[in-house]
Amino acid sequence: MRLDAILRIVTKMLIPFMLIFALYVHFHGDFSPGGGFQAGVVIAAAVVFHALVFGLYPTQKIVPPRLVTLMMPAGVIIYAGVGFLTLYLGENFLDYDVLSHNHHPEKPNYHAQERGVLWVEVGVLTTVAGTMISIFYAFAGRGKGEDKTK
Repeated sequence: MRLDAILRIVTKMLIPFMLIFALYVHFHGDFSPGGGFQAGVVIAAAVVFHALVFGLYPTQKIVPPRLVTLMMPAGVIIYAGVGFLTLYLGENFLDYDVLSHNHHPEKPNYHAQERGVLWVEVGVLTTVAGTMISIFYAFAGRGKGEDKTK
């Protein structure tokens, strides 16, 4: 992998577009197929792509395993936090209408719905990306410290 300058340059050019596409999929998930899960997988694919071209250890310097380990529960906390916030504000779990500044129980507030879904999807994105990257790190790092002569 020392003489693959073109591959490295193309990778450095493609990864930002992959991340922008992941954000597009995440934010456009209300109107078309997509959302947090798909965006999390695209982000993880960008990290895997980087690791395949540049190696596992340089990638782990950019996205440390400790950060990946923290991403998984952080996403669940964000997701559940939105639900507990709606409970705290006096509505059902994940009833997003209460997230509006001018909450009227008799009519739905679409801006509050979008805000609630956005934060729930941020939690899903964080958990999915962390899980996929963690799985890749676990498999890619297997056997790195073992004796190869056996």
